[in-house]
Amino acid sequence: MNAVLQQDLNDFENILNQAKEQGIAFLNNLEKIPTSTTKSIDPNRNLNSLGLGSLATLVEFKERLAPLMVASPGPRYLGFVTGGSTPASIVGDWLASVYDQNPQALKGQGGTSALIEFETIHLLLQLLDLPTTFSGGFVTGATMSNFTCLGVARQWFGAQSGKDFAKNGISETINILTATPHSSSVKTLAMLGIGSNNYTTIKTVEGNREAIDLIDLEKEIKNLNGKPFILISSAGTVNTADFDDFIAIAKLREKYKFWWHIDAAFGGFAAVSDKFKHLTVGWEGADSITIDCHKWLNVPYESAFFLVKKEHINLQVETFQNSNAPYLGNALENFNYLNVLPENSRRLRALPVWFSLIAYGKTGFQDIVENSVSLALQFGDALLEDGNYELLAPIRLNNVCFTLKGDYNQEKVGQFLTQVNERGNVFMTPTVYQNKKGIRASFVNWRTKEDDIKIIIEELKTVFKII
Repeated sequence: MNAVLQQDLNDFENILNQAKEQGIAFLNNLEKIPTSTTKSIDPNRNLNSLGLGSLATLVEFKERLAPLMVASPGPRYLGFVTGGSTPASIVGDWLASVYDQNPQALKGQGGTSALIEFETIHLLLQLLDLPTTFSGGFVTGATMSNFTCLGVARQWFGAQSGKDFAKNGISETINILTATPHSSSVKTLAMLGIGSNNYTTIKTVEGNREAIDLIDLEKEIKNLNGKPFILISSAGTVNTADFDDFIAIAKLREKYKFWWHIDAAFGGFAAVSDKFKHLTVGWEGADSITIDCHKWLNVPYESAFFLVKKEHINLQVETFQNSNAPYLGNALENFNYLNVLPENSRRLRALPVWFSLIAYGKTGFQDIVENSVSLALQFGDALLEDGNYELLAPIRLNNVCFTLKGDYNQEKVGQFLTQVNERGNVFMTPTVYQNKKGIRASFVNWRTKEDDIKIIIEELKTVFKII
């Protein structure tokens, strides 16, 4: 064994303790660590010949790279609908690295850690009050979850005319209908060869809404003259957390033939709360659902899961099977995650989620969801009370979409947000809503408290005085 590796092996416990202490120091000081930074390094570092060993490398990391890290797991990081990491999820994530499993097969391929993934999906279905008619698995985020679901939808579309798009390529136009798709869904259409421009945009409901207008949807359906189509609907749009009417869409399924996909990356967790679960009523009728875990489930990046109805397993295997790997056996008889999702190589991504669900239960996540929504409403009230801001849309869940009051201030919005973010005490993201420049604050972090709202408002007041 290499001498440096041998030294690290002999000192393994000390190395892990040093890493733990460094990690704890970061987490315990999140309130003081900036939410953004302009610090930089010269990335053209030379690779040394012998290696430094883990302890010396930890020292270099602390001195050179750690200063680049921002408080993205912290309570005032409100950008990108990003949660933090709960203690249980960090334990699960660390142990996923330690055990370093290949979570693919249920039997006959070495380990059986895929059973943990099965169990975790089963727990998530209970958390979200969804039926066991769905099966699922873990991927990196909403983009790959949408890719998985819409990949199966693409195969379904071809099958309606007796074609196998996975084997032979797309040979006809795929009809996609949607109103307010997330950028990851549009990106997915590009990756699947459907085309990022090749979808029909449905009108949205009147009255400052982003949800599908059911009258316009049915008109577009009729224009297809009985041709199959894929509907991409939303459980929580990215700007205003709007939800499509799933009960009405389910009724349309009784009249027309289509694949129904729901992008519920963060909004799906409304189902956890008795106060907000009405928003998801009817979503169990969908063919596929996308949900992120590194949002409201507050596990470390990168984590999402997909759900596809079990009745579509043949189409799913046709889409993703490793047909040139005979050592894996029959894809339908010997279940292997390799044959039902894009990635061949995956870590045990289910473990941080399993730890979280077992540690905090349904009540724990209900509290996180309801606290987030309460804080979003408090923030919105504080903005209106200040008098210098206006809400661009009602606060329906956890996203606050706002701007500087008055059209004459539109040109200042970008500068205002840049200066707010550069101060490092809060981070929010820019947006455009109904042709107005705006700011979006997303409340999903388990650490965020009422005191943080007060700090954020003071930050906004300070910057507003100087722009």
